[in-house]
Amino acid sequence: MSTKRNVYLDMKSIEDALGILLQAFPAGTLGVERVPADQAVGRILSEAVCAGMSSPSYHAAAMDGIAVAAEATFGAGETRPVTLTLGIDAYPVNTGHVMPENTNSVIMIEHVCDHGNGTVSIETPAFPFQHVRKMGEDIVATELLFPHGHRVTPYCVGALISGGVFSVPVHKKPSVLIIPTGSELVDYKDFDLSTVPPGKTLDANSYVLARLAESCGARAERHPVLEDDKGLIADTLGRMACDARYDMILIVGGSSAGSEDYARAAILESGNVRVHGVTMMPGKPLLFGDVNGKPVFGIPGYPVSAIMAFEQFVSPLIHQLLGVPVIERQNLDVITTRNITSKLGLTEFVRVKIGKVGERMVATPLSGGAGTITSLTEADGIVKIPSHVEGIKSQATVRAELLKPLPLIENTVVIVGSHDNSLDVLADQIRGSEQHGCISLSSSHVGSLGGLMALKKGFCHLAGSHLLDETDGSYNVSYIRKHLPDKKVKVVNLVLRDQGLIVPKGNPKNIKGIEDLSRTGLRFINRQKGSGTRILLDFKLKELGIDDKRIDGYNLDEYTHMSVAAAVLSGAADTGLGIFAAARALDLDFIPVVTEQYDLVIDEAFYHSRNIQILCETINSQAFRKRVEALGGYSTARTGSLIL
Repeated sequence: MSTKRNVYLDMKSIEDALGILLQAFPAGTLGVERVPADQAVGRILSEAVCAGMSSPSYHAAAMDGIAVAAEATFGAGETRPVTLTLGIDAYPVNTGHVMPENTNSVIMIEHVCDHGNGTVSIETPAFPFQHVRKMGEDIVATELLFPHGHRVTPYCVGALISGGVFSVPVHKKPSVLIIPTGSELVDYKDFDLSTVPPGKTLDANSYVLARLAESCGARAERHPVLEDDKGLIADTLGRMACDARYDMILIVGGSSAGSEDYARAAILESGNVRVHGVTMMPGKPLLFGDVNGKPVFGIPGYPVSAIMAFEQFVSPLIHQLLGVPVIERQNLDVITTRNITSKLGLTEFVRVKIGKVGERMVATPLSGGAGTITSLTEADGIVKIPSHVEGIKSQATVRAELLKPLPLIENTVVIVGSHDNSLDVLADQIRGSEQHGCISLSSSHVGSLGGLMALKKGFCHLAGSHLLDETDGSYNVSYIRKHLPDKKVKVVNLVLRDQGLIVPKGNPKNIKGIEDLSRTGLRFINRQKGSGTRILLDFKLKELGIDDKRIDGYNLDEYTHMSVAAAVLSGAADTGLGIFAAARALDLDFIPVVTEQYDLVIDEAFYHSRNIQILCETINSQAFRKRVEALGGYSTARTGSLIL
């Protein structure tokens, strides 16, 4: 195995790298084609399009009734009705009919008295072109319909066909070939979940990139996965770059500095590398060059890095080749709920959850690095931290690029605090409601104390909490009085839940309880400081007289019960304290420790608002309780009850 590594010391800023890219591959290099008007939606016109005929192409009746010469009706009134003879000075017409010769007005059928003898009478005079669509009223032959560079919409199809334009000249779609690389990758179409071999990873990146390319107006084709073989990748790239079917190639994976990252070498085999390394995070290892005159990208393998690299570079290039600007997302001023760290010299794209709390739009950064795709799927927006800025302080006002529609974000109930699986059920139950589906829940997992602090600062509508008072065994109330002395709140019970030790199937280490955590050779995974689970653990350790320094892994923590369960499932830990529902979800064994109370602490200022009342109604519904109990390890005996 080769141990030679790529080193990208001459990294470019986003602006400089994008300038190099767009200058190297100018617009108008792909040619044009004609497509039928009815198949042109989404395509970009390569030249102006003018009408070939007028619409309507004749004077047309706009109502059902009789067509007349308006002059023949002048003087008509209730006491002086005008009588007209059908076929001579009055002609029955329906909407859309050609106006008979020497007529210029239509009288609605409701205003016509038919005598049954071939004559009709009217009591109101008509005026010229009353209820008549004039020839060319909508479109006049030779007039400009759409300019060069216009993107055809479904509405445009109607105008094109009505104007006698049945095919249009458009820029050819860039054809993008996506080549996933990596010996660990497999195509999901070749396996089901039970047969994916250990050590193999399902290739999702190439499918995401293909759909992103199509959303920009390109065609996309996915190549089968290539193993990490320098010769194979270089040979495939060389052949595909000479294939007239493709205008652009994306090599996914292998752009970083690893000994088996071959994208750079493959490009250099038959072309040029123009940039390797961009001062952005995620996405730093991005590279691009040209082979056979075609742009070739080395896209980083981490999912978020791949998407960021595409959006910052591939998307602008596709748009330039099509001759249209990139459509900018909506931007919004938000207030940060906590400090956000960043590195000097790198432009960082921080994924955030956003919600409207009172009159403020607040943004909470999501945890997870470049390999965490859910940090994008769960995000409402992205905060871009410039390379010259070293972090952003809590309660700073910054600009966020929205990933979701603003009305949806404004209609979000913001929950901060302890994690519980029932919150996901609650969110789904509300979104699935026919009456309340426009409301969404956004939950950030920072621990119970973190939730109370967020509530105190006005960063959320409510906090999830399960803080045990060691003195009397009660939950949450004493902590609320201590940390929120001046904040009026309502406390609603969500669930009672079983908390205990999550262990692998069959409990191979024969763990019986908290007292075993200090055993030699036992690896523990903890929850973060300030979480109710951590406070419970410390209370139990104190009861048993166990020093936390004797526990291997006490200082290693996760932010959710599911993350603890995943650590046990993967073998990274032998056990961790969490809820039964998390253990059951991953088919792990569970050793009960305590049944605890999980409450929602609601800012009283929002308690009577429509959204919070809908949330409370949903909590009290039988449908919600039934779904929660089906998770296992929950009791809904007190669900919905007002604790405080």
